[in-house]
Amino acid sequence: MATVDLTAETFEQTIVDNDIVLIDFWADWCGPCKMFAPWYQSVSEQHDDVVFAKVDTETEQALAAHFQIRSIPTLMAFRDDVLVFSQPGALPEHALQDLVGQIKALDMDDVRQQIAEHEAEHAS
Repeated sequence: MATVDLTAETFEQTIVDNDIVLIDFWADWCGPCKMFAPWYQSVSEQHDDVVFAKVDTETEQALAAHFQIRSIPTLMAFRDDVLVFSQPGALPEHALQDLVGQIKALDMDDVRQQIAEHEAEHAS
C-alpha cells in the first residue's frame, strides 16, 4: 500500500476508519526524515492491512503542535483508535518491520484494561 498524506481534516477519520495506522511526522528539510522515507515506503508495501501515513510538519503545523512533535522524524502508531506507540527518531527497516508485527500482535482488550487502570490510579 502506498503511503497517504494526512492533514488536520483527514487525520481523525483515518484513525477511526482503520484498524492500524502508522504515522510518520516529517519535514522536507530533515535529513534523517529523508533517510527513513525509503524504509517506511518499503515496509508499507508489505502490509496491505496497515495504513502508512505521513504528516508534513511544515504544512500541518497545528497537527504537529497538537501531538507535541518536538523532534522529527517521529513515528506514531494507532491501533483500534488507541495510540499504542510514539517515538522520535528514524527506525531501521528491520526494526520498523518488527514494530508492525508487535502492533498487530497486541491484545487490545489488555491494552484498554491497562489504560483504564492507569487512569484510575492517577484520578485519585
